[in-house]
Amino acid sequence: MTCQPQVEPFFHELTGTWSYVVHDGRDAVVIDPVLDYDQPSGRIRTESARAVLDFIAANRLQIHHVLETHAHADHLSAAAFLRARLDAPVAIGEGIRSVQDHFSAVFGIDRNDPMLADAFERLLADGEVLSAGVLSIEVMATPGHTADSLSYRIGDNVFVGDTLFAPDVGTARCDFPGGSIDQLYASITRLHALPGDTVLWLCHDYPPEGRERRAGVTVAESRRDNRLLSAGTSLEEFRKVRSERDASLTAPWLLYPSLQVNIRGGRLPPAGADGRRYLCTPLQLEPHTDGL
Repeated sequence: MTCQPQVEPFFHELTGTWSYVVHDGRDAVVIDPVLDYDQPSGRIRTESARAVLDFIAANRLQIHHVLETHAHADHLSAAAFLRARLDAPVAIGEGIRSVQDHFSAVFGIDRNDPMLADAFERLLADGEVLSAGVLSIEVMATPGHTADSLSYRIGDNVFVGDTLFAPDVGTARCDFPGGSIDQLYASITRLHALPGDTVLWLCHDYPPEGRERRAGVTVAESRRDNRLLSAGTSLEEFRKVRSERDASLTAPWLLYPSLQVNIRGGRLPPAGADGRRYLCTPLQLEPHTDGL
C-alpha cells in the first residue's frame, strides 16, 4: 500500500464544493478543483484555484495528476487552469465518453471536436492504480450519480465525489442522464464494505442549520448513520426513498454552464466570430408557447 498521505481541503463557499491536495510532503495530486464563476455577470475568476496553487508552491509539492471524480454539474472545473500551470495531466473515469455523447448533442457540439476527444489525458477504469511518486492511487468505479463517477483510494482515504454526503444529508441524486439508483446502491455498498476507520472525503457538504461543514466521514459512521442508505437499508427501500427525493429536486443552478466546461476538461468554449466566449442555455419550451 501507499504511505498515509496528508490531506489539505479547500472549500468553495458559493457551490459548497470541497477540493483537495493530497500529498506526502513532496509528491501530490489535486482532486476536483473549482473555477470561480458568477452567473449573473458571466465573470470568470481564479481565486479558488490560485489558493490551491499557493499551497502547492508554499509546500514545494510536485503535482503528478489533476483528478476529477466526474463531470460535475454544479460547478465549473479548474482542471485546465491547473494543467496549464502545473504541467500535470488531467484524469477522469472512462464513462466520460457517454457523458460527452449525451451533452454534446444537448449543446450542439460536434462530437468529433478535439476539445472533447482530447479533453483529458487519461481515462481511468475500475481497478487501475495510478502512481504519484510514493503515492499509490487505486481507482474505484462508483457509478450511479453519473456514468463516469469514480472514487480514489489513497491509503486509508477515499475521495468519493458526489457518491456520498455527510450522514445527515444522504447520498447523490440519480436523475441525471446515465444515473442509476441500483448502481448507486451497489457503489455505496462497496464503499461501506471498506474498513471502518477509512475516511470518506466528500465533494460537497450542505450542512443543516447549526452544524459546521465537514469534509470527511469515516466508513463506520456513514454505514451506521447515513439517513438514506445505512448498513440496514435494502435496495427496495433505497429505490423508494431515492426516487421520491429525486422527483422533488430542481436542476442544479449551474447545470448548463458547468457541463459545457467540464466535458471539455475545464476548458471554456471557443471564442465566437466576435472574439467573445459564450455559455449557452438550451431552452425547454412548455406546451402552448406558439408565437414566442
